[in-house]
Amino acid sequence: MRLPELKIGELVAKIPIVQGGMAVRISTAPLAAAVASEGGIGLIAGTGMSVSELRREIREARRLSTGIIGVNVLFAASQFGRLVKAALEEGIDLVVSGAGFSRDMFDWGKEARTAIVPIVSSARLARIAEKLGAAAVVVEGGEAGGHLGTDRSWKEIVPEVREAVKIPVIAAGGIIEGKDVLEAFSRGANGVQMGTRFAASAESGAAPELKAAYVAAQEKDVVIIESPVGLPGRAVRNPFVDRVMFQKADDELKCTHCLKHCSKKFCILKALRQAQQGRLEEGLIFTGQQIEKIKDILPVKTIFQRLLQEIDALTAKGG
Repeated sequence: MRLPELKIGELVAKIPIVQGGMAVRISTAPLAAAVASEGGIGLIAGTGMSVSELRREIREARRLSTGIIGVNVLFAASQFGRLVKAALEEGIDLVVSGAGFSRDMFDWGKEARTAIVPIVSSARLARIAEKLGAAAVVVEGGEAGGHLGTDRSWKEIVPEVREAVKIPVIAAGGIIEGKDVLEAFSRGANGVQMGTRFAASAESGAAPELKAAYVAAQEKDVVIIESPVGLPGRAVRNPFVDRVMFQKADDELKCTHCLKHCSKKFCILKALRQAQQGRLEEGLIFTGQQIEKIKDILPVKTIFQRLLQEIDALTAKGG
């Protein structure tokens, strides 16, 4: 089966796969460029970066690939506006944002003639986004890794959103295999966003220890925690998570005012950075559902090849 192209405004991705923007420094230029080069959409996670760092990553991704490169910036981040505006100034192809909803970003996108793609978890928010000027929406279900806006499955939400809007709908949350991609299309999606599978790739910015943790994790290891952002989050249980869930986190991980609003129980950016650097006992490992299906660390090219082979095999069988 030949997957349809994903059209977002004037952008056309030959393969309708968006790589999730995973902070901190999991989704940087090498990963985004590798996905873009395979015909998908690569995202650089701007959350946790300085403006100058984000500019460097965008320029490096452009050097590595002529494909579609976007950024993902957490709306809850205190630097949200500065990071998005810097990305627009760099000529980024699209901006994806979640964990909150910014009306201003649509005006910024219109001025820069850049596609704005919010992450939503309901048909109501999708309709609002379309009216404000969204070029597409990512519909993230309760299966997703990181911050969760709902406990409902994208399998329920995507058909509702498809009926509510005319813009492209991108399904997200625990999508790992070819059969997940096919199911998303069967429910009305125009594309899929995949995070955890690409976090466990050769080009991911994760330390080898973190990549090994993705491969080792089983379904029983995944828990829901309360993030300082004010949303639940799905993570791999480890000593840090046990402290966050049942005790107080270490003083060194207390708030550094990186978020607009924060519970101040611990600094989420520092916790994510610890994991990204391989200090797993002191870090937060966000993950989507079905992590147990990831058995190896693969180059992005191989991940695409496997997905397309799985899709071909399933469609040949009529599945």
